[in-house]
Amino acid sequence: MTETIQVAYGEHVIDVEIVRRARKTLEIAVEPDLRVVATAPLDADIEAIAAKVRKRAGWVLQQQRFFTQFLPRTPERQFIAGETHRYLGRQYRLKVVPSLAAGVKLARRYLVVQTHHSRSPEVTKELLVAWYRARARERFAARIDACAERFANSEQFRPQGLIVRQLRQRWGAMSHARRLVLNLRLIEAPIDAIDYVITHELCHLAHPNHGPAFFDLLERVMPDWSRRKQKLERLLA
Repeated sequence: MTETIQVAYGEHVIDVEIVRRARKTLEIAVEPDLRVVATAPLDADIEAIAAKVRKRAGWVLQQQRFFTQFLPRTPERQFIAGETHRYLGRQYRLKVVPSLAAGVKLARRYLVVQTHHSRSPEVTKELLVAWYRARARERFAARIDACAERFANSEQFRPQGLIVRQLRQRWGAMSHARRLVLNLRLIEAPIDAIDYVITHELCHLAHPNHGPAFFDLLERVMPDWSRRKQKLERLLA
């Protein structure tokens, strides 16, 4: 079974796969699919492996940025009938219906957009994004309350506000003013993945950086956080 560890480097967290072999040296490699693989001696200590990755973290991140340009990219949304969109982890097919009243609703496995401008993808996009934003604020607020209850002193782990924003490279962030910023696209993910992002950010209220104390707290309040993180990245990559 492959071992995995996470190594913190500034604001970055590097996932590392450990492959043990009968060898004397420790080798760090970055694969074209962005995986970081540490090929280590059979008796290599985990802390020694983490230290080596941390020492080479700058190079690792540079290699990942290089390989990113060659990864297949998700086609840009067209916001036309028949296109597939996600909401809370489930896939829905987009249906655009001519209507005098504008609005969006779920109907079975369809996201139905009602609009007077049914031939305009721009209007469809505007209505759909507004619907996602409204659902996100409602769902995220409820999940923040649920995630705060994971902590023994829950009141100390409640943010001062919620901001839903379209972020390019992050799922969430905790501001110095204790305001939780969540990526609008997170509303496409399943609840357990949303809870992971929120819980991760709530842990930053106690530990601003990704140090050992941060991961100790995250592990204590959400022991399966790594599985949730992988699920999120697999679904919404």
